[in-house]
Amino acid sequence: MTPGTAPRIAVVGGGMAAARFAERYTALGGPGTVTVYGAEPRAPYNRVLLAEVLTGRYDAESIALPLGGATARPGCEAVALDPAARTLRLAGGSEQPWDELVLATGANPVLPPVRGLRRPDGYGLVEGVHTLRTLEDCARLAEESVGARRAVVIGGGVLGVSAARALAALGVRVEIVHQAPHLIERQLDPEAAAVLRERLRRLGVDCYTGNRARAVHGGAEGRVEAVELANGYRLDCDLVVLACGTRPRTALAHAAGLPVGTGVLVDDRLAAAPHVFAIGDCAEHRGTVHGLAGPAWEQADVLARHLSGAEPDARYPGSSPRARLSTGDLEYAAFGAVDEGLDPDLDVLRLTDATRGSYKKLVLRGDRLVGAILLGDLATVDALAGAFADGGALAGHPLHLLTLGVTR
Repeated sequence: MTPGTAPRIAVVGGGMAAARFAERYTALGGPGTVTVYGAEPRAPYNRVLLAEVLTGRYDAESIALPLGGATARPGCEAVALDPAARTLRLAGGSEQPWDELVLATGANPVLPPVRGLRRPDGYGLVEGVHTLRTLEDCARLAEESVGARRAVVIGGGVLGVSAARALAALGVRVEIVHQAPHLIERQLDPEAAAVLRERLRRLGVDCYTGNRARAVHGGAEGRVEAVELANGYRLDCDLVVLACGTRPRTALAHAAGLPVGTGVLVDDRLAAAPHVFAIGDCAEHRGTVHGLAGPAWEQADVLARHLSGAEPDARYPGSSPRARLSTGDLEYAAFGAVDEGLDPDLDVLRLTDATRGSYKKLVLRGDRLVGAILLGDLATVDALAGAFADGGALAGHPLHLLTLGVTR
């Protein structure tokens, strides 16, 4: 960049991290121009709400994300970048110059090692098998759910549970197959997962935890008809949704010679190389790829403060484990250390209400909060999350926060 000229900032990827960075950078009065290049035909939107789009609670337009004064270029996939020349080549063949580059390429759905997923020619998934990562995925699944009787969701993490609940709301009988011992094992403990499982059962969703899908079977017309488990049991179905996690999209960075591990390797400035940064699901910081919206937005905020000049020395210290899901009649929040078995000095307060289908757990070290799980009742989530973010000091006795909102 020539001294005194306004910087040209290119953001590669049209997801939530990209939109957050663009919006914050312009809100902070960052100089120059910001252009967001996205491979999808739509401008950035909130992927967290895809299950709610599936149910019809939201439409595609209502989950669009603001970009501030940035320019969106949807349908413009970046296929190569040259960090030395500071250029970006698009799928159409054009080259775009930049002064600062932000990689926010996100992640791809993981396809599990299940026989029969792909078509005989190897291109694409067999009819009736879906991923749920984009609005286009959502539209195809919504169309095929009309008239469907039974669906199998492979994967019982956050996405799998959200997708199962959405399909059940559309009147489809759903079964979740999950290899781990309990649902959402990264954020919930076994007790919370048991409460969640019962809530799902009431909604028309059965769960097969500790089970692995071995094969997908199609009928004479090549459309999925059943999922076979590792023990040989078959689940008849019209639809299959793959919710087996994601893998960072790093091919662009790798081809450009940038450091790549599981994700694009970045330092505390979120830099992968001079004038090249990475945020969100594609970024690996201190050995961790978070794969969650909260950390992605925190990274975007830090980078926006740094590049805009609002806080030139801004650094990303990492993110504390936390997650939140709120989809109609299913909601939970979890943050911090929720497995007290790892530290004998931790104390636990726990309240389970089987009638209401709620579960609350606080993990304490002395008088300080180090972790919590709330399921089915988030009345105290803001107070607890605020205390956790401020070092764990609680205002009043923690039992009050467990019983707040409980009627007798």
